Amino acid sequence: MLFTYRERDGEARDACIEHYGYTCQICGKSMEDIYGSIGKDFIHVHHITFLSNTTGNHKIDPEKDLIPVCPNCHSMLHIKYKGEYASVEELKSMLKQKP
Repeated sequence: MLFTYRERDGEARDACIEHYGYTCQICGKSMEDIYGSIGKDFIHVHHITFLSNTTGNHKIDPEKDLIPVCPNCHSMLHIKYKGEYASVEELKSMLKQKP
C-alpha cells in the first residue's frame, strides 16, 4: 500500500499567526474573548487549499496559503455543504447572512 505523506510546517504556522494574530479570520472572535485566559493564544490554522489537492513539493506562503480560524469555523470548512467544501469567503458570507 502506498501512502502520500504531507508534513505540516510549524514555522509557517507561526508566521501565519504572527501576521494575522489569534483572531479567527472568518467569525472575528478569539478564543480568549470566549473562554477567558484559558483561550489566550489558542487558534487553529487552516490551509486555504487542502493539502490533499496539492501535488509534489509545495512551498507554503504563510500569508497567502494559511489562515487562522477558530475551531468551530475550522470544522465548518471541513464539512461538505451541497456536495462541496465551503471556501473561506463563502463561510464568511454564510455568517453575514445568518439572522
